[in-house]
Amino acid sequence: MVLTDDESRGKSRNARPARPAGRSYRPDPEPKAGLDARIAATKILGAVVDKKTPLDGMLDAEHGNPAIRELSEADRSLVRAILHSALRHLPRIEAILDSLLDTPLPEGARSLKHLLIVAAAQMLYLDVPDHSAVDLAVEQSNRDPRNRRFAKLVNALLRRIGREKDALLQSVDALPCLPAWFLDRLTAVYGRDAALAIAEAQLQPAAIDLTVKQDSQLWADRLNGKVLPTGSVRLEKFRGAIPTLEGFDDGAWWVQDAAAAIPARLFGDISGKRVTDLCAAPGGKTAQLIAMGAEVTAVEQSQSRLKRLEGNLARLGLKADCVLASLLDFHPEKPFDAILLDAPCSSTGTMRRHPDVPWTKGPADIAKLAELQEKLLRHTLTLVGPGGVVVFSNCSLDPLEGEDMVARVLADSPDYRRVAIDAADWPGLEEAITPLGEFRTTPAMLADAGGLDGFYACVIAKI
Repeated sequence: MVLTDDESRGKSRNARPARPAGRSYRPDPEPKAGLDARIAATKILGAVVDKKTPLDGMLDAEHGNPAIRELSEADRSLVRAILHSALRHLPRIEAILDSLLDTPLPEGARSLKHLLIVAAAQMLYLDVPDHSAVDLAVEQSNRDPRNRRFAKLVNALLRRIGREKDALLQSVDALPCLPAWFLDRLTAVYGRDAALAIAEAQLQPAAIDLTVKQDSQLWADRLNGKVLPTGSVRLEKFRGAIPTLEGFDDGAWWVQDAAAAIPARLFGDISGKRVTDLCAAPGGKTAQLIAMGAEVTAVEQSQSRLKRLEGNLARLGLKADCVLASLLDFHPEKPFDAILLDAPCSSTGTMRRHPDVPWTKGPADIAKLAELQEKLLRHTLTLVGPGGVVVFSNCSLDPLEGEDMVARVLADSPDYRRVAIDAADWPGLEEAITPLGEFRTTPAMLADAGGLDGFYACVIAKI
């Protein structure tokens, strides 16, 4: 393997003195500052890309990857930033690395590739000094028996990235930053231009949106935000801790992506009605329904998630009848007036905040989840009374989990009909209303305002 650069034969300015022949290399007992964070990022990137392990669970400070649990809060934040940047831009980073090599990395050198991606992500997309990223990557190589022989390669390749950064970034600027399977799927559904717009939109981290109990404009003024077409308040360039904001302790608002706030609003006036939120945790939609005046039953099958929901409602000063149950085993004595089913899904619409999703999910996952959603929706329809309404939603971009599945259910359910959503009721989001009157948002919508998650929602009435 040869780098297309004479520096591949040089030495790192941080290279160790030559060791006497016959003596094995022993790393320094104390790691350099920041090294453990880079090692953790490399391990976790490998778990995401190679083993399809979801990122959020591994980054949990209490129950996550052991490499994360041992880090300080500042280092955990750094690891998160590195991984989000690496996953968002992965195809471009890989293309840059490949362009600098005469021959590919060895087939089994996965840890070396992940190390290089972690270092390159810092240099290309984060505010990390190049010399620091290079130095720590070389040190990391030297400490890993699998990668020690590649330390000079790591040093030379990363130094070249530092020198040619602008040209390298320009060379990959048109390359879509999504895995091929996912880009092909988006293209088939939305068309090539829209698919590329979605790919570009996911490069920007999600904004912070708030759902307020009342008076969105008041809270937008107080928090230096703006009101979106969903009624959400989007914070402008906020940096800091959410709990420090005015209104948090008083429970005046909660964090919820603008698209996620849409389904609850589709019910219209539900004041005094019996409403259930199925698959309710973490509780943002439950809180909306309560704030709209409904008598709410929140159903959640996970005890830990139900506890989290109850804690969130307590902060907001809101009350619901919280039920621990599997949805398919939930059989209330009386039918409900309205039901919200925000079903488990592939979450492909949330890749701005969860950039691991396109890399950990695949077509088989989407098909399996669509089957589950159909079972859940069919059961849900039995829980609503005559004249009642069901809102079905999820944060997938794939019609298999939305339009196609709902059409199949309604085709053999003569007692139920789709209620068309009127685009005139959603100024600013008219493009999100489909010809059938369903909601379909993508991360590329509201681009001038900072985008929003991809969401599907429809309204079904019992005749």
